[in-house]
Amino acid sequence: MSRIGKKPIPVPDNVNAAMADGILSVKGPKGELSINVHSEMLVALEDKDIVVKRPSDSKTHRALHGLTRSLIQNMVTGVVEGYSKQLEIQGVGYSVELRGKNLLLSLGYSHQILIEPPDGISFEVGRGNLITVSGIEKQKVGAVAAQIRSFRPPEPYKGKGIRYVGEKVRRKAGKTIKK
Repeated sequence: MSRIGKKPIPVPDNVNAAMADGILSVKGPKGELSINVHSEMLVALEDKDIVVKRPSDSKTHRALHGLTRSLIQNMVTGVVEGYSKQLEIQGVGYSVELRGKNLLLSLGYSHQILIEPPDGISFEVGRGNLITVSGIEKQKVGAVAAQIRSFRPPEPYKGKGIRYVGEKVRRKAGKTIKK
C-alpha cells in the first residue's frame, strides 16, 4: 500500500469539496481549483476527509494512487494558504521593477524583459532585488518562478544572476596565472 496514498486528506471547515463526473472541485477562501481525476482512481468524500483508493495492486495503480492524493492535497493547501516562491537578483546593474501587474527585468541584456503574469499568479517586488511569485496552484507558481530564473541563471564564477532565496551556487575558481 502506498504510504502517501492511503492517508486521508483533511478538509478544513472553510473549504468545500465536491466530486462530479470524474472532476474534483475544491473551493476555499483564496479561490477555486478543480482536477480531472484518473478514471481508475476512486475518490470518496467521507465526513471532512477526502480518501483516494485504488482498484488493484498493479504498478500503474500504485503510481497513480500516491500522485492523485498529492495533487488533491496540493489543491486543498493552495485554496487555504496559497503558494509562493522567492527569487533574488544578484549582480551589478541588474534590477527589477513592478509596472502595474507586470514585472520589468533589467539583466544586462541590450533590452529589458517584460513578464506578464498568467491567470492566478501575482508578483511582488521586495527590498532591493527580491521577487515573490505567488498563487494558489503549486505547479504554476513553480513554473513561472523557473521561467524568470531561466532569463539569467546564476553563473558559477561571479555568482551573478537570478536565484531562489536560499539556493547555494557552487563557485568555481577562475583562471590562474602560470609562473
